[in-house]
Amino acid sequence: MKMKHILAIIAPLLLLLLTFLAPVGAFAARSLSFGLSGSDVTTLQNTLITKGYLAAGKATGYFGPLTEAAIKKFQCEQSIICTGTRASGYGVYGPRTQAALGGTGTTASQFEFSGWIPYWRAATGTADVIPHLSQLTSVMPFGYTMKKNGTLADTAKLTEEPWTSFIAAAKKANVRVVPSVMWGDGETIHQILSNTATRIALEDEIANIVKQNGFDGIDIDFEAKKHETVDYFSTFLKGLDMRLGNKWLYCTVEARMPLNHRFSPGAAIPPDAMDYANDYAQMNKYCDRVEIMAYDQGTIDVYLKGIRPAPYAPVADPEWVESLVTLAAQSISKDKLIVGIPTYGYEYQISLLPDASFTYKVLWPFNPRYATDIAAQFGITPVRTAAGELSIITTAATPPPEDSESTQTQQATPSPVIQSPASLISAIRTFNYLTWSDAKAIANKVALARKLGIRGVAVFKFDGGQDPAMWDVLK
Repeated sequence: MKMKHILAIIAPLLLLLLTFLAPVGAFAARSLSFGLSGSDVTTLQNTLITKGYLAAGKATGYFGPLTEAAIKKFQCEQSIICTGTRASGYGVYGPRTQAALGGTGTTASQFEFSGWIPYWRAATGTADVIPHLSQLTSVMPFGYTMKKNGTLADTAKLTEEPWTSFIAAAKKANVRVVPSVMWGDGETIHQILSNTATRIALEDEIANIVKQNGFDGIDIDFEAKKHETVDYFSTFLKGLDMRLGNKWLYCTVEARMPLNHRFSPGAAIPPDAMDYANDYAQMNKYCDRVEIMAYDQGTIDVYLKGIRPAPYAPVADPEWVESLVTLAAQSISKDKLIVGIPTYGYEYQISLLPDASFTYKVLWPFNPRYATDIAAQFGITPVRTAAGELSIITTAATPPPEDSESTQTQQATPSPVIQSPASLISAIRTFNYLTWSDAKAIANKVALARKLGIRGVAVFKFDGGQDPAMWDVLK
């Protein structure tokens, strides 16, 4: 008899023997596995639904393939077991899995740190992350883009260096590699996903690329979708989830603001104000992680803009972030929610109007060193804003940062930097305002995510240009 056949017979007997030899009270629940049924299976399924591992309505009382797949995902995520057969415990609701699943909330050991590495800074981004892989749960190479015909383009060239060496290092460190697919053409997204043939073809292409390249999953970042696309997008996620099997499906979505942050008190709320392009409840069914892009706030929050000192145009105010997460958590399991944290800043040209209000013109995004170099040049200490970010004010236009993708150009030489009191701002009338996310601002977001009890945080972006002290707070 072959050794594998002997092990197949002995392993279940050993598990049974251990069950009987365990001290009384060590574990009272029976182990559950494929084919079993009963009220305890229903209880297990309801727990899996609550924690986001099983779709709503699947508490049938029968331990079938969907329940087994959900258990496998949970076991792999908790580092209990991530490969093997039922005899080895993979997909079985045994003592260790019972103990882990029985906990509530997200413990410190379960809290996840992850982030995106942009293709346009692949060399510096991968070099920056490699020494810190032990701090991360996953990395998202940013990544794939989409062609007009609905097929993928490997914009990052993930099969070439420096990615091949980086991906090998990540796998060695047991860090998930989950490349992003970026798409921001709402019209074409609708055209491709509303057509059954092209939608299925895209699902197949993405799933095949994940499996052929040995990726741990895929991150879907389809932005600027139309409301008419909402159901087609949910169908796409359902099909992709099915094709990926045990691979991870991450879903990155734009921030959704509560109505009281979008509209002033007493303002007429338009009837289409809640015609969203993402169905959060459906995403909760099919996405293993839902990453909220909680950045690029600017001037859009009417409520906070009205109570914060001016000028006010943060990359991400913690109070704003909390409102986004609280809203999302009404439909999405906290065990799946990830908060996106910015590592960059924005420069604005601001004008003071006669009525004492401000107008804001976005000039460009920048990495922190752009602002700190300007501040150092004139011996000025940046000021921490009400949103927890650093800021400086200049009295004239500054040249664009070297790595800015902005097409705008300004040739003026920077004038001395000032941190102006309100009276001096009134005299200046027009000035440039720089605000950015440093390690302290990042630490505040991490603390907020822990307080809210969500799964973790994802940094945008790892490119070597962020505040280097950031790595001291991603722990």
